[in-house]
Amino acid sequence: MMFAKPLRERVRSGEITTSVRIWLTPRVKVGGRYRLLDGFIEVTRLQEVDLDDVTEAMAREGGFESLEALMKTARHGRGERVFIVDFVWVSGSGG
Repeated sequence: MMFAKPLRERVRSGEITTSVRIWLTPRVKVGGRYRLLDGFIEVTRLQEVDLDDVTEAMAREGGFESLEALMKTARHGRGERVFIVDFVWVSGSGG
C-alpha cells in the first residue's frame, strides 16, 4: 500500500491505523504485509463499504484534515469500490 509522504511517519508511529481506499478490486488481503519505510504494514481488516458510509471522522482517522481532502486523494483512478483497510505497523524485517 502506498501512503502520501506526510502520512508515512504517522503510520510508522501508530497514529494512523486505518485507510480508506477506492479501488476496482481489493489490492490487499487480511494478513498481508506491505513494505513501508523501514518496516511493513500488516492488514488486520478489509471491509467494503458504500461511499456514503465514509465520514469526516474516518477521514481524520486516516490522517486527512477533512472528508474532501481524503476524497481528492482517494479518487485518483478508475476505482468505484470503497474499502476500509485497518492495519498495524510491523518494524524491521517483519520477522
